[in-house]
Amino acid sequence: MMRLLIGVAAGYVLGTKAGRARYEQISRTTKAIVGSPATKKVIEVGRQRLSDSLNTQPRLEPLEAIDKDTTIYVPRDRK
Repeated sequence: MMRLLIGVAAGYVLGTKAGRARYEQISRTTKAIVGSPATKKVIEVGRQRLSDSLNTQPRLEPLEAIDKDTTIYVPRDRK
């Protein structure tokens, strides 16, 4: 418990020494990074890849058309 209190006290002292100006600088930088179109694109691509990897339904591709209204589909990895 004593280590925790010492850690909190040290963090408080160091944080107050950095001051409000440093906090504002870090805050502006963080907001600029989060709001960046490049960051949003990276997050979107990452989410899509994660979604694709977690999807349990196989992706299907047409194997052959029986007639104009009927096509056989198979998972991609079975071709």
